[in-house]
Amino acid sequence: MNGSSRFVIVGASLAGAKAAEALRKDGFDGEVTLIGEEGERPYERPPLSKQYLRGEEGPDKLFVHKEGYYEAAGIELRLGQTVVSIDVDGRAVGLASGERLPYTSLLLTTGASPVRLNLPGADLEGVHYLRTMASSASLRAAIEGADRVAVIGTGWIGCEVAASARMMGRPVVTVEMAQFPLQRVLGPEVGSFYRDVHTEHGVEMHFGVTTEALVGSGTVEGVRLADGRTLAADVVLVAIGVAPATELAEKAGLDVGNGVMTDEYLESSSPGIFAAGDLANAFHPLFGERVRVEHWANARNQGPAAARNMLGKRRPYARVPYFYSDQYDISMEYSGYAPAWDEVVFRGDVASREFIVFWLNDGRVAAGMNVNIPDVSGKISDLVASRRVVDKAKLADPDVSLAEV
Repeated sequence: MNGSSRFVIVGASLAGAKAAEALRKDGFDGEVTLIGEEGERPYERPPLSKQYLRGEEGPDKLFVHKEGYYEAAGIELRLGQTVVSIDVDGRAVGLASGERLPYTSLLLTTGASPVRLNLPGADLEGVHYLRTMASSASLRAAIEGADRVAVIGTGWIGCEVAASARMMGRPVVTVEMAQFPLQRVLGPEVGSFYRDVHTEHGVEMHFGVTTEALVGSGTVEGVRLADGRTLAADVVLVAIGVAPATELAEKAGLDVGNGVMTDEYLESSSPGIFAAGDLANAFHPLFGERVRVEHWANARNQGPAAARNMLGKRRPYARVPYFYSDQYDISMEYSGYAPAWDEVVFRGDVASREFIVFWLNDGRVAAGMNVNIPDVSGKISDLVASRRVVDKAKLADPDVSLAEV
């Protein structure tokens, strides 16, 4: 494609920024426009619940590119602007300002938004959601002045914020409908491990119970549970999941279902419109089904993959999903995709907090997670990608190389 072409990327996110970078690296010399609603240039979100939240890292550590990069690369970065419509037939996007911006090819990287709590008291002052740099800074200030922090939901964000708040010296209480933290992803076997970790660090955890209301007079003072108890808290983080930001795609008539539905090339139902990152519900050649991943590595890798396919290279996106989490002194990496499994195999001693756990389906490794054991995630990904039946005795034996399993 030549200089008369214009690629527009809606969503100045990690996926969007890396896609713009990839277009230039792959030799595209046409116009590249990257549009974002926030006033900050693209940044990475994992530190928002960890180092940035705790004040250990400043904003400069979060930005995807150094200041001046976009101008030097010839990328038009439009911040604080909102795209409100896509004219599929006319190949143009409409901005809230009324401007109409034509495109040759379009990439949607608008990510996801926190699911809001629809209960009495949800609008009280002191109730927080975490998604942006600004919301993390606001939550940090609130935690620093809090008497007690409550976290509703113990998925990854909820657990990481609970850990950070304890590391900041604040009492923390959590509320979770399931019986264990992270149960949907990790199951009870590993969920119980994280329960014990948080309990040992002083987090008061309540499981198998729902929130009925947030209570307070103007400012939140507590969380009332469905069983009648009220847990005192003057700061509440709601972390009950995120929903893909599909509104723009829906209005344009794209196929949507738990995200923007794409093929293995990350192209939507409308030719020339692609999606990447948290937004994309992409067909995955390895698993033979659609997969939507809400994690850093997927955004970082899927954005450039979409960019190359916008350039006509037609390369399927088939990377094994990967994510990581740090809570207290527990570092983990998860590789694979296991929405369901029929067996769990541990390798190493869980009590030592240095182990690997595998989730199997029909004798094949669907996913694996290494805890405080570095430099093995690549080998775990290889096991997942191989789709072969493994010897479970060897899989569980730390003395047998993963390459030999």
